[in-house]
Amino acid sequence: MTVNNKKLRGWAKGYLFILPSIIGFSVFVAYPLLSSIYYSLTEWSGYDTPRFVGFDNFKYMFTEDPAFWPSVRATLYFVFLSVPLSLILGLLLAMLLNKSLPGIKWFRTIYYLPTVVPSIASLTLWLFIYQPQYGLANSLLRLLGLPEGTWLTSETTALPSIVLIGLWQVGSGIIIFLSGLQSVPQELYEAAEVDGAVRWRMALHITIPMITPILFLQLILGIIGAFQAFNQVQVLTGGGPNFSTSLLNFKIYSDAFNGRMFGYSIAEVWILFVIIMIFTAVTYRYSNRFVYYESDNAR
Repeated sequence: MTVNNKKLRGWAKGYLFILPSIIGFSVFVAYPLLSSIYYSLTEWSGYDTPRFVGFDNFKYMFTEDPAFWPSVRATLYFVFLSVPLSLILGLLLAMLLNKSLPGIKWFRTIYYLPTVVPSIASLTLWLFIYQPQYGLANSLLRLLGLPEGTWLTSETTALPSIVLIGLWQVGSGIIIFLSGLQSVPQELYEAAEVDGAVRWRMALHITIPMITPILFLQLILGIIGAFQAFNQVQVLTGGGPNFSTSLLNFKIYSDAFNGRMFGYSIAEVWILFVIIMIFTAVTYRYSNRFVYYESDNAR
């Protein structure tokens, strides 16, 4: 057998082993992705024959759809409000829970528990908490003699109220931050104490720089997750009041089941995909300015 035949047999065996993955990727990823490009250029209800309309869906989206730009603004507001607050709160709680204190494992468990509650169940609970007349939030404010909140019924407070719910479920972020904090070399803190550094300086100049890769990971995941938020709006507000909480992902869902707008909703999906890609690419582009890797120091 020649060398070329041996190579061909080796390649054939290799492709045979990865054939299931190729088939799975082609059927469940490549084909839906490519077909969605075509359907975004059609007028389609989802069950009849698509009618090709070119870029009319995108033209209508940007120039005529009265709900599109409010949805984009609401989504950007939600991302810029929820992601930084979640990162800051998660990091602060992780630093508190990183202490060697009696019963600290119980506190870590308590802070993580909200993340294991099913999303719909927890949102239904918060719907009761925010209820204007009999909800727990306003009842507590009345008990303290403070003005009652409008929560989900006002355009100005509805979206911040939804963001507040996300801060209640930062347990997953806390666990990831804890793993990063516990990997910081203790020798750095010992050397800083010898030099007379106070705790806040050690946190600012040692802890945060050493866990910037974890911060970067959480930032990327937070941005992607915030742009794809849906359950909160569906359960709590239905996009109201006056489109103030109509996030783009919720609008896509609403349009998909509104008459013959399935093709239009697919076009919106591609716009959301492009927006997420832009934000992710920009974050990666400037990550070298704030992310520190130990390997960089070794070079």
